[in-house]
Amino acid sequence: MGHDHGAHGHTHAVGPGTDARRLGFALALIVAFLVAEVVAGILAHSLALLSDAAHMLTDAGALLLALVVLRLIRRPAAGNVTYGLQRMDVLSAQANGATLLVLGAILVYGGIRHLISPPSSNGTVMLIVALVGIGVNALATRQLAQANRSSLNIEGAFQHLLTDLFAFLVTAVAGVVIIVTGFDRADAIAALVIACVMLRSAVSLLRASGRVLLEMAPERVEVAEIGQVMAAHAGVIEVHDLHVWEISSGFSALSAHVLVDPGADCHAIRRELEALLDERYGIDHTTLQVDHAHEGRLLQIGDAPQAH
Repeated sequence: MGHDHGAHGHTHAVGPGTDARRLGFALALIVAFLVAEVVAGILAHSLALLSDAAHMLTDAGALLLALVVLRLIRRPAAGNVTYGLQRMDVLSAQANGATLLVLGAILVYGGIRHLISPPSSNGTVMLIVALVGIGVNALATRQLAQANRSSLNIEGAFQHLLTDLFAFLVTAVAGVVIIVTGFDRADAIAALVIACVMLRSAVSLLRASGRVLLEMAPERVEVAEIGQVMAAHAGVIEVHDLHVWEISSGFSALSAHVLVDPGADCHAIRRELEALLDERYGIDHTTLQVDHAHEGRLLQIGDAPQAH
């Protein structure tokens, strides 16, 4: 029985060099404003400003981490690291998601405490700092919005900045309410709203990166459909031991055992299936074992893997 394993190289795209410059520019903006916001939050006795300053600190950490990871994932595969450090992209997103989750929980606790017993807040300082923060974060967010956000590493940093931009908008509204009405609880309400947005972003990042770490199929890919399309290809009798997973964000892989007609050309069918998977599903990293069928019971898609 003849069989063939498709062995071929792949070049996997990484973020362009401009992504590093965008991240560096955004990091400089955030760090500069972070110092000013901490001082303003202390002077204004504003939980919303101080909580957002804490979030901006995590923003700076997220941007720095993204810069480091961007450099690491560009290293070529070598030795025992056969995929390179591509999965650092996903680990970075996990770290960003976990940070947002913890920070959001802390804000919920602080917001409830200040809602029950609100301190006196300086609405004018809150408004001024929030308006400046909107400008700074809008500029930083715009930089990352133009970067390669298909990378979970970049997307994690972007979500931090986007959440911070929203936080400043909410803080500005709270500042106006306090100035006009003297309602100090507006600060605590703003902090709770910010926390909800943080938690939503955290769950989204953790879910997306978790799929990759658990080696699940890409979100918009139906494995059963792929198996049926492959099995329906001319000359193919059945497909089993089919596995589809992601190495990192945007880098999908597939392996399968394919049985073909006894007189079929294994090499030609493998090449045709590879082209089909690339064109229809965007999966260009495939390992197909193609064998000629023989008499006896044939495994069906979904059967437990068997030794060959």
